Amino acid sequence: MRITFLCQYFPPEMGAPSARTHEHARHWANLGHDVTVVTGFPNHPTGIIRPEYRGAFVRRENIDGIDLLRTWIYCAPNRGFVRRVLNFLSFFFSSFLLGAVMTRRPDVVIGTSPQFFCAVSAYLLSVFKRAPFVFEVRDIWPQSAVELGALRNRLLIRALEAMELFLYRRAALVVVVAESTRPYLLAKGIPEEKIVVIPNGIDVKYLESDTASPEEIRAELGLDGKFIVSYIGTHGLSHALDVVLEAARELVTEPQIHFLFVGEGAEKERLVELARELKLENVTFLREQPRERLMGFYRASDLSMVPLRGLPIFRKVLPSKLFELMGAGAPIVCSVEGEAAQLVRSAGAGECLPPENAGALVAAIRGLREDEGRRRSFGENGKRFVTEHYLRSTLAERYIDALENVINR
Repeated sequence: MRITFLCQYFPPEMGAPSARTHEHARHWANLGHDVTVVTGFPNHPTGIIRPEYRGAFVRRENIDGIDLLRTWIYCAPNRGFVRRVLNFLSFFFSSFLLGAVMTRRPDVVIGTSPQFFCAVSAYLLSVFKRAPFVFEVRDIWPQSAVELGALRNRLLIRALEAMELFLYRRAALVVVVAESTRPYLLAKGIPEEKIVVIPNGIDVKYLESDTASPEEIRAELGLDGKFIVSYIGTHGLSHALDVVLEAARELVTEPQIHFLFVGEGAEKERLVELARELKLENVTFLREQPRERLMGFYRASDLSMVPLRGLPIFRKVLPSKLFELMGAGAPIVCSVEGEAAQLVRSAGAGECLPPENAGALVAAIRGLREDEGRRRSFGENGKRFVTEHYLRSTLAERYIDALENVINR
C-alpha cells in the first residue's frame, strides 16, 4: 500500500504528534508499505529552525524507511495567535503545493489535527491525487480551543466548526485516539462504521532508547537524595501548571520534596517568573530535552504528574504521556477526569485526583512519599499493562487493517 501522511510535526521535534506519526510510519515501512510523510522543517516549539535545516525551501530525506518530504514553513514560537495562524497557513499551502508535485499517487492520504489546516491540505491533496482521505483526530477542534478561551470570535468559531464537520463528512475514515471521542462524532451524525479508535501507545525501541541513567540525571541536577515530583511535557494553557506551583508552595517547608519541570510551551516564561516571585527554591525548570534522554528523566522521578484543566473537553482525551510514563515504570499522579483516569485505574499505575486541586495534589505527594511499596506497585503495574495492551507495533497493524478496509471498499 502507498500511504501519504501529512503532519506538520516530525522528529527531531518533540511532542505527541511527531512521535505518533514517526512510530506508526516506521512500523508501516517495516511491514513493506510505501510511506511518504509530508512535514515542515523542525522548529517547534521555539520557532527557530534547527541549524542543520536552515536555508532550504524543500528537503527530501529517508528516515527509518520513510520517504520524508519537508516543506517550507513560516516559523513562529508556540505562543501568540496571529503568528501561529500564519505558521499553520504556511504549512497548509506548502504541504499541498509541494505534495501535489513531489509525491506519487497514493492509495490513501491521511491528515492529522490539530492543527486543522493540515487536515484541510490532506483533503485537498486526496482530491488532487484521486485517493481516499482519512482524518486522524487527536484533539477535538475547535471545541478544545473554545473551552480554553483561546478562541472567542463567534464568526471564526462557526467557520471552524463548519470546516470540522466538512472534514468528518468527506473522510472515508475518521481515526480517533480515545474511545470517549466516539459519542461526540456520532452526535455530529458521523456513521459508526467510519470511526475507528487507534489509541496512543509505547514503542519498544523507545523504551530502550535512554542515553542517561536515573543516577546520572539526579547527579547532573544536584538532586541526589531528593524526592522528585516531575512534570515532563508541554507547558501550555491546557495543563494547569499554576496549580502544581501552588502545591510546591505548600510543600516548600519540606525541602526533601523537589518539583522538576522539563519542557517548553506558551506558559513556560510566565511559570518561571511566577516561581521566582513565590521564591520556590524547591522547583527546577529545564529546557526541552532530547527525546532519547526522557526515559532517564522518567525513571529518575519518584512521582510523575499528568495534569490537565478541569474542562469537559479533557474528559475525552488520553494524553500520550501516560503511555510513556507507564512504559518507563514511573508511578503516576493523574489529575485528569474521564477516560485518562479510567485507564490509570484499570492499569493500577497511579493515583487519580480531581483536576486543578492543589490540596489533593499535596496530600497525594505526602502520602506516596511515605509509601515506597505502593509507588513500586504502581510502576510495575503500569509497565506490565502498557506492554500487554498498548504496544505501538500492534496498534500500527490495527491502523493498517483499517486503511486496507478503506481502499478495498
